[in-house]
Amino acid sequence: MRKSSLRRSCAALAAVTSLALAATACGGTTKEDVANEGGSAAAAGEANPNAELKKGLTVGFLPKQVNNPYFTTADKGGEAALKELGSHYKEVGPSSATDTSGQVSYVNTLTQQQVDAMAVSAQDPGALCTALKQAMSNDIKVVTYDSDTKPECRNAFVSQASAEDLGRTEVQLLAEQIGYKGEIAILSAAQTATNQNTWIEFMKDELKDPKYKDMKLVKIAYGNDDAQQSFQQTQGLLQEYPNLKGIISPTTVGIKAAAQYLSGSKYKGKVKLTGLGTPNDLRKYVKNGTVEAFELWDPAKLGELAARTAVALVSGQITGKEGETFTAGDMGQYTIGKDGVISLGKPTVFDAGNIDQYNF
Repeated sequence: MRKSSLRRSCAALAAVTSLALAATACGGTTKEDVANEGGSAAAAGEANPNAELKKGLTVGFLPKQVNNPYFTTADKGGEAALKELGSHYKEVGPSSATDTSGQVSYVNTLTQQQVDAMAVSAQDPGALCTALKQAMSNDIKVVTYDSDTKPECRNAFVSQASAEDLGRTEVQLLAEQIGYKGEIAILSAAQTATNQNTWIEFMKDELKDPKYKDMKLVKIAYGNDDAQQSFQQTQGLLQEYPNLKGIISPTTVGIKAAAQYLSGSKYKGKVKLTGLGTPNDLRKYVKNGTVEAFELWDPAKLGELAARTAVALVSGQITGKEGETFTAGDMGQYTIGKDGVISLGKPTVFDAGNIDQYNF
């Protein structure tokens, strides 16, 4: 039985398996142990794409923040997929998007509860590694989604879209809106957020193109995915840079707060705002002229793919190695890329012409 080693004594375990496995189950966990247990860098065993999907599994979702509308939508997508697959969903997590120690505690809790897999949106790239490795050593499959940890600390990462696509397209959207000229700023989430920082690096690289020679990135501000802080940071940016022409906010909480501030200020329609947001959050700001266009993936589909990836891992259809493929229900076939990354697909641009077609 899966995880029976967690219920046996070390003596009993040693009688039925090797000393090496007994030491892993009852003692400390090393990087090599985790790699041999099925980490993305060196997954144990071979994938069997024809393996039957297991039912009756329990998959725990651990978002950055449980009361965040974005993660509520994403996790509901995971819940619906697990119900369809005949497995069970549970969600745990901190109420603050910066409570890294809280996330560690929840990883440990899910491990103690012996879930079959967990889907985690990491607040910090390294802080969860020890806890996630311990989960993996206990035969729990670990999928990260939305925000990654280090590759050796999980089996696979379900990415919203190509990080490069997201970073570059946000600059391209804003550049078109400001005529490729003027000072711009970025309103990010937490300074440690791996997804935000990766996108920002691609934004900076995109800005090196000569066509942006008349655009200048003057500041990166951090609202910590908190509405009030993001609102205040937007206000502060405009006070510090009165000639600011545009803001990119690659966070659903941040862009909504920035839009709220701009719509009630003298900067409405003058300072352009784009980034990553949900149609429901930004619909009224698009219609009142505060926001021209923004982009995002469908978070429900992101959660669904995370759930289907977790079940495929537990069932042995994939191990997390580059080049493996699996079918994610009606979502179609996906191929695992370098370092165990699975990309959901291209982001969608929302504007006045199409925003009413979406409801999330």
